[in-house]
Amino acid sequence: MTDDNNYDRLILAYSSGNFCLDLKIVLIWLTAAIACIYVPFLNDSFLRVVFALPVVLFIPGYALIAALFPGNSDIDGIERVALSFGLSIAVVPLIGLALNYTPWGIRLDPIVISLIIFTVAMVLVAQYRRSLLPAEEQFVIPYREMFEEAKSELFSENQSRLDRWLSIILVISIIAAVATTIFVIVVPKEGEKFTEFYILGEKGMAADYPTRFHAGEEQCLIIGVGNHEYQDVTYTIETLLLDQTFDEMTNTSTINRMEHLDTFTITVAHNETVEEPYIFTVNNPEFNRLEFLLYDGDAPADSVWNDERINASYRDLHLWINVRPKTGP
Repeated sequence: MTDDNNYDRLILAYSSGNFCLDLKIVLIWLTAAIACIYVPFLNDSFLRVVFALPVVLFIPGYALIAALFPGNSDIDGIERVALSFGLSIAVVPLIGLALNYTPWGIRLDPIVISLIIFTVAMVLVAQYRRSLLPAEEQFVIPYREMFEEAKSELFSENQSRLDRWLSIILVISIIAAVATTIFVIVVPKEGEKFTEFYILGEKGMAADYPTRFHAGEEQCLIIGVGNHEYQDVTYTIETLLLDQTFDEMTNTSTINRMEHLDTFTITVAHNETVEEPYIFTVNNPEFNRLEFLLYDGDAPADSVWNDERINASYRDLHLWINVRPKTGP
């Protein structure tokens, strides 16, 4: 086959009139999910979960199965659906694992972009491989046949009035069950209110924390706060330097000295995560612990100190640090 014929086949395969309906639905659903994730108002509605959840649990696997098995007789419908769920559950964590070793890390934007690239690539491969097969051998979801079969089973012309009412009740029950499932998924319980508080290295990953450095040197890390409190919250973040020792005989820790390093506030909208670079300097090499305290309001008075101050925080994190004496002039 010549290059011109190959090019013509590609154009024919990807023309709008020849694009398979199920693959079109995948692309449309993917577009709707992206809109529900990033468009204001939509990203705070239940539609975000409704459209985004299948993008994680079903669509990547379906696109991969469509690319691997373009023929109608390759696998049956039940196997295709089951494998779509199974491969999605396998592919998405693998993409997250790969992202963890990249400069972008496991964040919303890299995950969304990676899933889009993977799904669209598989859809294009599936469309091309189907175009190589005769029309009668291509996989096609028999939408009309499925609808007519369901209609004939539920509302046949020969059924009695009682059977017809039972069929109507069955359809209503199925719709109610689906609606209830969606409601349970998209409306979290009140007891699930929480705030994420974490620190990352300078490159945005949970590694390479500044723990060994010389006194007076500027160090940088990232402080992250995720708000899942169902309301906008203004948090207070406080950093402290501690000189802490551990007594192996009594199995207890003692704070010998505590010094205030920094205090700042950050406002986070509900269901949003904010990551802020944080630069700090430790001038005294006697300190061996860097404490991060998060308050869901104002910090306590200065009279609350040592362990009491740490216990008064909403969330707390710490880094053990090894500060070497300052070198040079």
